[in-house]
Amino acid sequence: MISIPLAYWLAYSKSKIKPVIETLVSMPLVLPPTVLGFYLLIAFSPSNSFGQWLDEWLGLQLVFSFEGLVLASVIYSLPFMVHPIQSGLSNLSPSLKEAAYVLGKSRTTTLFKVLLPNIKPSLITGTVLAFAHTIGEFGVVLMIGGNIPGKTKVASITVYDEVESLNYAAANTYSLILFALTFAILLAVYLINGRFTVINE
Repeated sequence: MISIPLAYWLAYSKSKIKPVIETLVSMPLVLPPTVLGFYLLIAFSPSNSFGQWLDEWLGLQLVFSFEGLVLASVIYSLPFMVHPIQSGLSNLSPSLKEAAYVLGKSRTTTLFKVLLPNIKPSLITGTVLAFAHTIGEFGVVLMIGGNIPGKTKVASITVYDEVESLNYAAANTYSLILFALTFAILLAVYLINGRFTVINE
């Protein structure tokens, strides 16, 4: 849910720090996953003050845990969700928001009842791209979650392990499954968005 309010703020804010926030959100697109994973590993480590605070006050141990893996994946996939929603909101007519305010609607109600229903293709695209990107993530997941069977070992790491073991048949099977799943997800997005385009026309 962090992507929607963040995209809303980026779409309409005139703050001077907006370019800085946009840059931070976009960095996972160009930053090597291992670099982001390394700094998250340092931040979440119990030997670090922030990691220690998480452990003592919230009872969260994010290093080599499923929770840490999920949080790291959310951070790494953030631009894939934020950018489509931000673009969709930016392209909406300002009159939609203004009309809602004139009718006495709050900012939250306007966002969820007026603006978001008008950018369904952007929402679908962002959600699916972020999900598909997370499925194939390797570097950040390995750095934060490690390679613990039954806990943090994911499909992309399994492929790597099979290749390292020279078990190419198993690696091929897992890779084909990931390829087919990703293809099906992206195809569904394009078909759904195409249908929305036809309806809107």
